[in-house]
Amino acid sequence: MPSGEWLTQARAVAEQAIETAKSVLSAAGSLQQWILEQFGQNGLYAAYFVGLVLGVFLAIQIVRITFATLKYLVLPGVGLALIGSFFLPYSFFFLLPITVSACSLILLFKG
Repeated sequence: MPSGEWLTQARAVAEQAIETAKSVLSAAGSLQQWILEQFGQNGLYAAYFVGLVLGVFLAIQIVRITFATLKYLVLPGVGLALIGSFFLPYSFFFLLPITVSACSLILLFKG
């Protein structure tokens, strides 16, 4: 039976995450107050808009990278492993890391 050591480590990590979140929120609050003092309410609206645009841009880039990874790495690797398991005496799960690595190398050299 596992010891309670992992539970204490999980609690320590959770407490550290809570402290980090509190410090980030306090920094965001002070930044908001500074923008409000320096640029007024319109500056605060502009900062919110810029933050929203950057967040949407980041989300779109993450989605594009995810779909590109699926399209050029995962699907060809799974397809090659499936075809290889039919024609070779190896199982699908044995061939899968090899084919994904091969597709990764092809993408690396392709640029």
